[in-house]
Amino acid sequence: MAREGRFPFAILPVGRVENAGFEAIASPATYTAGAFYQGKLFVSGPSGLFVFGAGDAAHGSSATLLKSYRVGLDLPAAPLGAMAVGRLRGTSEPELMIATSGAGVLLFSGNDGIDKADRSDGSGSFRQLLPEDAEARDVTALLPLPTGELLIGTRRRGLLVYRGQSGNEGLESFHPRLAGLAITALAADATGFWAGTQDHGVVHWHGGQFDSFEGASGMTASDLLAASSAVLPDAHVDAIAVHGDRVFVGTPLGVEEFEDGRPARMLAANVFVHALYTDGKSVTIGSMEEGIRRVSLDASRRSATPFPGFDAQGDAAGTAEQFLSVDDGAVMYAVMRDGLRRQQNGGQWSAFALEATDARGSVDSAATLTDGNISALASGPDGRLWVGYFDRGLDIVSASGERTAHLEDDNLFCINRIALDPRRGTMAVATANGLVLFDAQGKPRQVMTRRDGLIADHVNDVAFHGDGMVLATPAGLTFVDGSGARSMYAFQGLVNNHVYALGVRREAGGNEGDEVLAGTLGGVSELMHESVEHNFTVSNSGLKHNWVTAIVPVSDGGPGWMVGTYGAGAMRMDRDGHFTPMEGATRDMVVNPNAMLATDAHVLVGTLGQGLWAWSRATGRWRQITAGLPSENVTAFAEHSGEVYVGTENGLVRIAERLLD
Repeated sequence: MAREGRFPFAILPVGRVENAGFEAIASPATYTAGAFYQGKLFVSGPSGLFVFGAGDAAHGSSATLLKSYRVGLDLPAAPLGAMAVGRLRGTSEPELMIATSGAGVLLFSGNDGIDKADRSDGSGSFRQLLPEDAEARDVTALLPLPTGELLIGTRRRGLLVYRGQSGNEGLESFHPRLAGLAITALAADATGFWAGTQDHGVVHWHGGQFDSFEGASGMTASDLLAASSAVLPDAHVDAIAVHGDRVFVGTPLGVEEFEDGRPARMLAANVFVHALYTDGKSVTIGSMEEGIRRVSLDASRRSATPFPGFDAQGDAAGTAEQFLSVDDGAVMYAVMRDGLRRQQNGGQWSAFALEATDARGSVDSAATLTDGNISALASGPDGRLWVGYFDRGLDIVSASGERTAHLEDDNLFCINRIALDPRRGTMAVATANGLVLFDAQGKPRQVMTRRDGLIADHVNDVAFHGDGMVLATPAGLTFVDGSGARSMYAFQGLVNNHVYALGVRREAGGNEGDEVLAGTLGGVSELMHESVEHNFTVSNSGLKHNWVTAIVPVSDGGPGWMVGTYGAGAMRMDRDGHFTPMEGATRDMVVNPNAMLATDAHVLVGTLGQGLWAWSRATGRWRQITAGLPSENVTAFAEHSGEVYVGTENGLVRIAERLLD
């Protein structure tokens, strides 16, 4: 942890990791940032870094893919974000600097210490600036300074500054005033720099002092136009663009223009601004809702008109993440989540193809999955894989690896859990908007919500027991069978209303019995015949953390349970309710909700930022696995025919289970 604003760190070489045997299942390529470096176009995204020929980018309608670097294999297992080019103190040449969500800052050199700027294949070497503090590794913005220092915006540790490799080497908070803020954007001007924040507006550092500009609260666009110019349209800042003495700050409610460091006027009122570029004559806006728009700056500087020259740009649907310019703005690129758009000489935007193939496959190769943010997995008895997403519904993938269905609607949107009914061979899907029941052919047949007897619409988990099923919700439990729905909560003895996870004991004959374990925000409740028998908390048992997120039954050493917690890792619980720490896995660690799977050979645990943990039933030992994963945030598991599927926030992989030992 940081002491007096200082953050211990290491500069590490980055090499290709030894893959444990994971095979990726393709999800759509998505992009977050771009940069021109050493005559090439670099584009980053959650899945990796892609290098294209910049000559093609400047003059053609497509670019040749020269090389790709994949997260989890060539790079640390963390999504890539913002990029910048600069020369750090102690280095002889500029480097490409890449922000990551969880692995600090990556520094790429295409020279390897000598002049090889004409190197045609985009190869080079990486270093990693890795803070010891995990929160300081979640980087959102970068700004190299002329002094050779690097400003690093983080999601939870505010603004940091890296002093470089000589002289005052160190990584520390830039200023106590910015410590703890969520930094969203950084941009330099002639006097200093501007820092955008998530909920505290924008800060201007110049001449050794700060000027702060907070956002308005509860004011309409017309109110803002009539009010003092000392406030932003909104406290959340997504983008900053600078041209000379003019600075433009983008928020969800429009753009505030600054002149000589002071607010001048508001532009594009009520437009959700996500990206900005200005050439001094106009401002190009990437909107979350309205595509790419352009605002002319020819109107009076003090005009109260909220939409001066607000023009739609053809072929520019979707949200721009960043704008890039070539030849002083004669050619512009918009980095979109699904690709790039190109504009020449102020004309219309058109698609720019990233379609060439390198030795490791096309950057736009056909995707099996709809999205990469996996929230739930399950295998059907016919070998089909069911894949739930955080906010993109559900895919059903055939045993041969082809997507056969994508379902997404008001109910099938945010998927929490997918469970197989072992008696009927059907699936139940728990979502943030109800429980969806499927038939054996994979067709949704019924949606259950509060109006059908559930205690809440939001369903965290579902498990089958006896002749029915039990549902975990933020308001308690609901039992459903042929006789109807019955609910219980803390008034009936449940240790806490907010239930995250369920465990059901399978009887020797293969049927689920009546013993149910409910993991809640406040401990564990043990139920028999729909009645609470015992409650276990940190105060009356060996449980290390009350927030229980995952449960699976285990029988090694006698009937018991494996319990995952939000903050104390995994523990064993025996039939008598005694909790036992597990060497290696009971630690300061977050087990993700329902990210736990018991197979005949292993218990697998998915964690927030610490990868996959595998417990061998044969040896009784734990093994942590991160190499080969697309992210160390592991969210879901499924198993079929000796293969284990591992879902993460950044993609899906599979591996032969025998390789986990």
